[in-house]
This record gives sequence, C-alpha cells and structure tokens, in this order.
Amino acid sequence: MSEIQGTVDEIIFQNSDNGYVVAKIKSGSEKITIVGTIPYITEGQNLKMTGQWVIHPQFGQQLKVEACEEMLPGTLAGIERYLSSGVITGIGPVTAKKIVERFGEQTFDILENDISKLREIEGIGEKKIEIIFESYNKQRELKNVMVFMQSYGVTPSQCMKIYKRFGADSISVVKDNPYTLTEEVTGIGFKTADKIARSLGVEINSPYRIQSGIKYLINEFCAMGNTYMPLEKLLKEGVEILCVSEEDIEKSVIESALDSQIKIETIEGMDCVFTLPYYYCELGVTKKILTLAFEQYERLDIDVDKEIENFEESNNITFALSQKEAIRGIVENGVEVITGGPGTGKTTIINCIIEIFEGAGLRVVMGAPTGRAAKRMSEATGREAKTIHRLLELGYSDDDNMTFTRDEESPLECDVLIIDEASMVDIVLMNSLLKAIPLGTRMIIVGDVDQLPSVGPGNVLRDLIESKCVKVVKLKDIFRQSRESMIIVNAHRINNGEMPLLNEKNKDFYFIKEDDSNNILSTLINLVNTRLPGFNRSWNKLQHIQILSPMRKGLLGVYNLNNELQRILNPEDKVKKEKKFREVTFRVGDKVMQIKNNYSLKWIRIAGEGENEGIGVFNGDIGFIQDIDEESSSLKVIFDEERLVIYDFIYLDELDLAYAITIHKSQGSEFPVVIIPSFMGPPMLMNKNLLYTGITRAKQMVVVVGSVNALHFMINNNRSFERYSSLCWRIGQIIDV
Repeated sequence: MSEIQGTVDEIIFQNSDNGYVVAKIKSGSEKITIVGTIPYITEGQNLKMTGQWVIHPQFGQQLKVEACEEMLPGTLAGIERYLSSGVITGIGPVTAKKIVERFGEQTFDILENDISKLREIEGIGEKKIEIIFESYNKQRELKNVMVFMQSYGVTPSQCMKIYKRFGADSISVVKDNPYTLTEEVTGIGFKTADKIARSLGVEINSPYRIQSGIKYLINEFCAMGNTYMPLEKLLKEGVEILCVSEEDIEKSVIESALDSQIKIETIEGMDCVFTLPYYYCELGVTKKILTLAFEQYERLDIDVDKEIENFEESNNITFALSQKEAIRGIVENGVEVITGGPGTGKTTIINCIIEIFEGAGLRVVMGAPTGRAAKRMSEATGREAKTIHRLLELGYSDDDNMTFTRDEESPLECDVLIIDEASMVDIVLMNSLLKAIPLGTRMIIVGDVDQLPSVGPGNVLRDLIESKCVKVVKLKDIFRQSRESMIIVNAHRINNGEMPLLNEKNKDFYFIKEDDSNNILSTLINLVNTRLPGFNRSWNKLQHIQILSPMRKGLLGVYNLNNELQRILNPEDKVKKEKKFREVTFRVGDKVMQIKNNYSLKWIRIAGEGENEGIGVFNGDIGFIQDIDEESSSLKVIFDEERLVIYDFIYLDELDLAYAITIHKSQGSEFPVVIIPSFMGPPMLMNKNLLYTGITRAKQMVVVVGSVNALHFMINNNRSFERYSSLCWRIGQIIDV
C-alpha cells in the first residue's frame, strides 16, 4: 500500500452518480494519475491518498485509490486558491479573494460554524449564502461519512451507497446499529457490518448482532436453492459463526418471529425458519395454483381428436399416446405440466396446442425464464416468445426496488399461457407470474424435471409434479429422428443409470480417454482451438463451442480453464484494450457471462426483432466484450449478437469470463458443441443430474474428455444437495383437508 499527497491538477473523468474519478495529481515535481471513488474531488484540492500502484496497458502507471482525505490549505494564498477552484458552488475567484481578505485564516472556521457572517462581504446576499451553505454542507457531510467509514475498512464505493441511502444521518445510523446496513444498503453484508460493529465496540452477544446474523445464515442457506432453513441446522451453524450460545440464538429466533421479522413453521415434525419473502411466495404459489387448477373453465367447442389427426396429417407425424394425452389434457384442464427428456416431442406438442387454441380464436402467449430459452421457443414455434420478466413488464418502484407492472391489478392479456424450461423457474418468479394470470386462463408448464433445479430458491417443477394437484403428463417415447442422435440416446441412458454408448461411428457423441488432469486440460484446449473448428468449418471456436465443467475451482474448474483459454483464444495484445478487475482481466473480444440478475442495467437492441431498448440482464446471459473505455469508466458487451449493454466499472463483479462455464450456469442454454471434462470431484456435486443436464445442452455434438471411472461414478451417483422446499407439503395440506 502506497501513500501520496498532492494537489488535484486536472480531472480527466468524473461520474457524479457513483463518484468514480480519473485525475492528475501534482505531487512535488511529478504528476501522478489516480483512479478510484472520490466523490467530492475538485481541481485545486490538496489530498492525501493511499492505494495500490497498477499498470494500465494504455495509460501506464496509476494509483488505484482505496482511501482518501482532504488536507485543507494553511496559507492565505492556498485558501484563496482552494476557494477559487469552484469547490464550493457560489464562490468564484472574485468572491474567494474578498472572503480571504475579510476573514483571513479564520475563513474555514466561518464557513464551518458561522456562515451568516458572509453577509459582511459586498455582493453576497441571502440567496447566495443559501447556495454556498448547501454546497459546503453537502460536501462536509459526504467527507465526514467517507473518513468515518473508511476508518472501519468500508470501501469508497460502499461509502457512496451508504451516503445515498442515509445522507447526513449516515454516521449516526451506523453508530446506533451497524447491522442496519445489511437490510438497507445493497452490497453490504453481515460480515462487513459485523466488522464495523466490532470496531465500534458492539458486544458479541448484542441482540442486534445475533438477529442480523440469523438473517445472514438463513439468506446464505437459501442462496443455495432452499426456501427455508431447519431450526436445528440454524442453531448449530449460528453457534459456529456467531460464537455465542445456542440459548442466545434460539431466544433471538423466537423474538424475531414474535416481531414478524421471520416465520417459524413445523413441517412434517421439523421446525423450519423462513425469511418472510420466501414464506409468502410459497403461500402465494400454493393459493393461486390450486385456484387455477380447480377453476371452472369455459367448455371449448373443439373436437380434439380430429384436430390431432389433422395436425399429424399436415406435419407427416404420428403422435405417441402420451403426447395425445398431453394435448387433450390442456383442453380439459386449466393447468397441466408436461415433462420429458430431449427428443420426446415437447416442442411438437406445443406447436399442436398453439394451432388448436388459435384455431378456436384464443390468444396464446409464450414465455421462458431466460432470453436464450425464449429465443429457442420462438424459433421452434414461429411465434413470439418473451422472457417471463418481459411478459410481466419489469420496472422499478420509487425506492428503486424491482417491480412488475403486470400483477393482480393489471393481469396478462391471454387465454392460454405456455411456460417452457420450467425447471429453471424459482419460487419468487413463479409467484410473480401466477399473480398476473387472470382466472379462466389455461396454463401449460413444460420442462424436464430430471435437469438441475432452478438457481434461485425452490424446486417448483418437481414440487408441482409430486403434489399431484394438477394434470401431469410424463413423456418417455423417443421419436425416430431423435433416436438417430447419440446425444439424445445417451442422455436417456444416463438418466436411467446406464453408461452411454461411446464413439459410435459417424455419430454426435464422443469420448476421449485421459486419466491425467494435465492431459485432459491440454486436450480441452486443443479441441476448442484446433480440432473441432477443423472438423466442421462452420463452427466458430468462440461462438459455437462451449466447455461445461462441473466445478469452479481446481485445474479443470472454470476459473483455471478460462485463464488458459483466454490466453490461447484471445491473447494479450498492445492494440486490445483491457481492464483488470480483482483476479480477472477483461479484454476486448472476450466471451463473458452475467453471473447474477441485474434488473436495472439498460440494453439497446442492435439486431433482431423486438423492443428497441429495455432493462434487465440476467444470470446466465452470454455475450462478447465490444469495447473498454477508461475515460468513461465503462465496458460494452453485446449479448446474443443483438443487445448492447454498457457496464459501469462498478458492476464488473457481475461479469465473468465464459470460455468455460459451470454446468449449473448452462441451464436454459443450448450450444452447437459441448465439451465436458470427466474427473473425480466432491461426491455431492459429481452426480447423474449434473452430467445429464450438461449433455442435454448440446445440439450437434458432445465430447467428453477424461476418466471412464469418473464418468461411471457420476452416472451411478444419485446423491445431490438436498433442497429444502415446502411447496409440495403446503399443497398437500390443503388438498388433504
């Protein structure tokens, strides 16, 4: 860590919203470039900064500022020069000279404690004093907050978020209860708040601390896909993490429940603790799905068997009995789930259902949880399909919280709603979707229940199937054209616990045996860079070939794979702009993925059909870096070759390299070619579900590289992380009454 002191000579770039700055500092006889979050900076200021020296490929050596404080000038000339710089609105060079001539070395004391004395100076009236007072006061507040927070290890960007939320009350709020930050400020978690609290002398068994810690533990547990946390598990982890007694934690849990901050419920004899959002989402889904399921639907004058026959004839196909059952089922029922693996004809059923209902004059609307899944749905049906977020018209409330325009008061305008890739829909999104469905609307839920469950909390598709509250059709027949694909054949073999058929001649599923991890790594790189593009010249090594790994860490995890693949596929070049962020170097041309939902990022459509602009970039979206601009502190990404998104550097923690991605992150996506490394890893992770999901992401070819024993282990391993969800139980409680 280095420390420098100097005068701000030139501000090259300044973002007033987040405080990010690029500036030149004059320190002694040299000029230094600084970058970082310094919201109150102006030319002429004297600053003391600490930070790390970094080398920018285009602009050379820079100091990346991590802490900063203003050093007020001590001489009359320095004070006049400081005020003349425009640091305070309402004071220019002429006024600054008058103020210093009148008050001399007492100038700052007057501004701080008795600003009304400025009336003594000719040309400064009441209105101007108000302007000066407001400007000086705002700066003083922000500086005080920055100095106070940074002394407790809070980053400048976090300081800005705190100040934007609490303003002049920031310091008093934090001193009163630092754990308020975890509830009120995005990006500040329990660990940061706890660090501040302990520095302020907050006792380890403070009720504020324990209550905040409880919510932290439940939220962390739910981040793994659960909707609640067993009380016994919460107490055990609470003792380990918070270092307090089990009695203190249990007492705090009960008090939090009595204060309606959390909810405790006994499910099948086990005490379970919910945060309120997931509790009410499960209640909402239970109520609405049962209401739709038992609603009296208008009887349609449709000869379903005749319509099926006409569709078969016009498309030269023959439906299986289960497919016909699915088509009849949605005409006769209000809600239906259609589940099945690849090649079982889910898309053909959807096309027939659409044709039947549109022929009857009904309006059919289609949606999917991701942009890629919606795009595939549109291509397969020839009709528009939207993401569920777009269907619900994503927007923002006055307090910047995500909201949907479509709800009970403004429902979707359709007679039939078809949702595809339903295994990816979590409990929160399903609750929002069901709110917007008016009674009388038929709902078709389509998905593969054997794939990995949603990234977000809940196990909605499986819970609906197991609850038996709605009509469920399970498709098992693989059709002739699909039986020719070893990808589909082997996916079903794996799902049935059988070893895949390997290296069938002139087929689309290959296995390359390698037992050494270093050899697996070099083979993966060679396949992407040389062998596969040479095998089929239409395959672009960046756009069409995707490595899917079971893990993030290790030699064959996505972190290392991305570094190695970036070095080969998009190497460092003096001409290419790049930006280093934490452990990742982003470079123009890199393949990247959005790794968390961001409902506020704006996008502009540069190709394809649909709306010209919108908001929302979602977990799993893949794109390519088009440009990096240090002056505007931004990075441009084009997603799916059609949407341009401009990222401020403060959002770079939401991007990751995507030459290799985890199988979990690949859900809902399809790639022409998928390569999967096969190696031994944690038994709870290396399971059949994971392998099955990875293989079904491929459209044209799968190549598995690695150990036969590891492949065999995954196929025979039915173990996975148990997902705690009570939707099925809730539905059963009502149905069984």
